[in-house]
Amino acid sequence: MNSIDLANFIANNGIEAEIVHLEEVTLTVADAAEVMGVLPEQIIKTVLFLADGEPVLVIASGLARIAWKRLADYVGVSRRRLKTGNPEQVQAITGYVVGSVPPFGHKEKLRTIVEQSVYDQAVVYGGGGEIDAFMRLETAVLRQIVGDETGDFSE
Repeated sequence: MNSIDLANFIANNGIEAEIVHLEEVTLTVADAAEVMGVLPEQIIKTVLFLADGEPVLVIASGLARIAWKRLADYVGVSRRRLKTGNPEQVQAITGYVVGSVPPFGHKEKLRTIVEQSVYDQAVVYGGGGEIDAFMRLETAVLRQIVGDETGDFSE
């Protein structure tokens, strides 16, 4: 899957979001924020975890480190039973390559937990389906699409 698939998902579901393609590759949150002219806090990441083998997406601020123990406790598994998906698993489960995973529009609907600090921003930029693409959307729209499940997982 790629940004065209994501754009089709957005259009087919009447979602107010925009795919933004960058002219240059950005390897860090700070680089992406600078190129787009936004705050680093507005960049979000979508991370696939496997909790006892079950996929769980966590959407967090791109600057945040996810506190694994808190997340494991929240989803009800031991820390040892919580893993991040490897690149092959991420693509097989979400349809997107690591570094481009959007917060929604995956191959199938996945349990999604949003780190509370994401909602401190009015507008965020997340994976846009390709390494050089971001999706711009309001956090109110994000909440409508992924649901209300939130937690405090940042270190």
